[in-house]
Amino acid sequence: MNSSLAVPRIERLLQDGVREQVYPGAVWAVGDAGGALAGGAVGALVPGGRPADTDALFDLASLTKIIAVWPVVGTLVESGKLPLHTPLGEFWPETAGHPVGDVTPLQLLTHTAGLPLRANLRALYGSDPQDVRDGVIRERLRRRPGEAVEYTDRAALVLGYLAEFLTGGRPLRELAGTRIWAPLGMADTSYGPLPPALAARAAPTEYDEETGVHLRGTVHDFSTRLLGGACGIAGTFATAGDLGRFLRQVLDPVRPPAPFGTDWVTESLRVRTGELVPHRGLFWHLAPGTTPADDIWTHYGFTGTGMWVSPARGRWAVLLTNKLYFTRATVPVTRVRNAFRAAVFPLPR
Repeated sequence: MNSSLAVPRIERLLQDGVREQVYPGAVWAVGDAGGALAGGAVGALVPGGRPADTDALFDLASLTKIIAVWPVVGTLVESGKLPLHTPLGEFWPETAGHPVGDVTPLQLLTHTAGLPLRANLRALYGSDPQDVRDGVIRERLRRRPGEAVEYTDRAALVLGYLAEFLTGGRPLRELAGTRIWAPLGMADTSYGPLPPALAARAAPTEYDEETGVHLRGTVHDFSTRLLGGACGIAGTFATAGDLGRFLRQVLDPVRPPAPFGTDWVTESLRVRTGELVPHRGLFWHLAPGTTPADDIWTHYGFTGTGMWVSPARGRWAVLLTNKLYFTRATVPVTRVRNAFRAAVFPLPR
């Protein structure tokens, strides 16, 4: 354990979350470019079950956008295949003549594209994946591109489709695995559905009315399940250790060379939305309660996951929970995440 970390404070905080039924269990890790400095597990993956351990797999939900879409897009930008400032319709024929064709990849990455907000894809477009793709590509915009910062899952979905187009139809599942996770040694990271042996290590999420059990090893996000369990929105499962391997490479993309490129990290972890608020980098956003000067970047997942990185401090952090086992309410887990961030990355008083 690293003496500079408030480890007892972190452990008390996370134990309190178990006692208050914010989540059944949690796994955490903190480290730097050299690796993990501290970490642990509290509670259980199932209430009353065996204690959680650090090898548990969690449904990462929207952290998929960071560990799959963001780095894959980075490889395409670094190789010169993806122009960030060119409207999609100028190089992606599928989008030409549709409103999304006027949007740039940069606007998708900063959530300033004006796309519709989260919606039930099945209700809008049916259950056929091609019909969903066609509907998302052809949908009207909610706002003019560049007008406002509004988080929407559709940005990641479109970028996932774009990555597949630019690589000759290679699935995002394959692109993330071969370009990012394998080179970084993230052996426990994959898209679901997980095979039974791995599903047994996974933290259950929400109770599923159709099957009569809590989802375990199957992605919680319904839209992602509709698309076969793998897309830009969600679908990945990983351990805290694997996320640490990813984040240490974000902190130090030079040694060894990151598959997604040093420049990509630098460009992503700075404000790219000008005077618009909330401030955004490229898919990353500033931790709640912080300013650009604090240099603490984060992303959250609806299942109760979160991760942070601060180049200025040379530190990363991961917090994985399965809060959806109990509730969809976001306020209790948000309080825990904010307190965890404050313990790991204390701000000057």
